[in-house]
Amino acid sequence: MEKISLKVNSVTYDLEIDPETPLLYVLRNQMELNGPKYGCGYEQCGACLVLLDGKAYPSCKIPVRDVQNVAIRTLKDLQDDNKLHPVQEAFAEEQAAQCGYCLNGILISSFSLLNENPNPDRAAINEGLKRVLCRCGTYSRFIKAVEKAASRK
Repeated sequence: MEKISLKVNSVTYDLEIDPETPLLYVLRNQMELNGPKYGCGYEQCGACLVLLDGKAYPSCKIPVRDVQNVAIRTLKDLQDDNKLHPVQEAFAEEQAAQCGYCLNGILISSFSLLNENPNPDRAAINEGLKRVLCRCGTYSRFIKAVEKAASRK
């Protein structure tokens, strides 16, 4: 066990933990931040995405020792004063969620994409969202939601 500090959603957490513990486990089990989901455990499905210094990154394998000096943001931090982020609003309006298991990853990917490219075309949206697998097949609604969110910026 080691003492490790993590900055998650603008709050610093001091933990005594095995430094090899995957970030996802700490977020869900110790911080009760349940937006990121355990999907494949191999950084392949995108259900566990979080923002690391503003970029979408899977959290299921990355050890906490590697993110000690990184600003970590989860889905919960996208809201502002209990008001949904424009990306979240667009997804709700487009009814772009089916079972919701991949929704964390899709929203984090969308947020990251729009930060890097505020006016993405469909090819850029497809590229930005491709790392998240959706078993329900609602990709066309995801794309419409991202286009709607982009038009509001």
